[in-house]
Amino acid sequence: MIELLARRLIPGYPNTEDPNVRRRCGMLCGLAGIVLNVLLCALKLFAGLLSGSIAITADALNNLSDAGSSVVSLLGFHLAAQEPDRDHPFGHGRMEYISGLIVAMLIILMGFELLKSSVEKIIRPEAVDFHPAILLILALSIAVKLYMCAYNRRLGRKIRSSAMAATAADSLSDAAATTAVLLATLAGHYTRLPLDGWFGLLVALFVLRGGWSAAQDTVSPLLGQPPSPEFVGEVEALVLSHPEIIGVHDLIVHDYGPGRLMITLHAEVRCDGDMIVLHDVVDTVEGELGRQMHCLATIHMDPVSCDEAVSEKREEVAALLRTIDDRISLHDFRMVEGPTHTNLIFDAQVPFDLPLTNREAALRIRALVQTMPGNYFAVVKVEKGYL
Repeated sequence: MIELLARRLIPGYPNTEDPNVRRRCGMLCGLAGIVLNVLLCALKLFAGLLSGSIAITADALNNLSDAGSSVVSLLGFHLAAQEPDRDHPFGHGRMEYISGLIVAMLIILMGFELLKSSVEKIIRPEAVDFHPAILLILALSIAVKLYMCAYNRRLGRKIRSSAMAATAADSLSDAAATTAVLLATLAGHYTRLPLDGWFGLLVALFVLRGGWSAAQDTVSPLLGQPPSPEFVGEVEALVLSHPEIIGVHDLIVHDYGPGRLMITLHAEVRCDGDMIVLHDVVDTVEGELGRQMHCLATIHMDPVSCDEAVSEKREEVAALLRTIDDRISLHDFRMVEGPTHTNLIFDAQVPFDLPLTNREAALRIRALVQTMPGNYFAVVKVEKGYL
């Protein structure tokens, strides 16, 4: 149904790379979430009043909080689509992440409220009335929540939305929680055991787990996370498809919200090439990255020596670095010969989980270089990678 509505109501769909299409997809899912959650809340409140069940009432309030979350997500998509301005030159895309975080906080708050109510029901249990209409309402709710999970997950992946991914996870958690309430209702009816409060507690734990997971998904891009290996591979493949560029390093991806990426990288070129021609190639690559990867790219051109002796010495040093950790790479390699010794000048990029500080790694590298035949000294700058 959502897919059909998207095709009918959103011009340009399914081209979700278009920012306008992306925004409208998010708003459509947000509106659908509001309508469906309000409907489920009303039905479950009726069932809760009919039965006197704290678990069903808690589940109804959970749907009400989901409707509020959909309102926040809807507002987030609208604000994120605003054009850059003087105060926000990188746009407002991170508002989507912020709205996702607010949604997560609302879910966690509701979870604690449900936890409190359920504990009170455990301490002071009350009889729960049974009615066939309650089972029908709960079964319908499970089906609707599974459908909401499916369409939010599917469209969320298409438009790469962490807010919709959080909504999908929350919907799946809601379906599991409602299933628990349905089982509690049946068990309470047939066994007469005071299980309502305990299953209400289980619902609260489901809600809290969903809220925590959603918070993690939105906090990470706000703090700054590495790009996906697939994105890095596509960027490197595009840059290296130009034969004038012989290497890529120091790739950094700045995420200012979905569809608002900025990347910087160093492109290695032969030092004996025509700098005017090479500069034109770099400009061309920046344009291709913008069109094909939908990002703003800035490339620093690094002339590197293609002298055979320098290349051989670079490979020797690279092999030494791999004895420390095979993930260490080097770039900007140069040789400066003097009357008493030769300096090997380069940058070494080390992984974050290397059990050495940058200073300790530099000392190890210098010591290894000095074991090479000849009188070599390493002038090395150790840095962490951003990938």
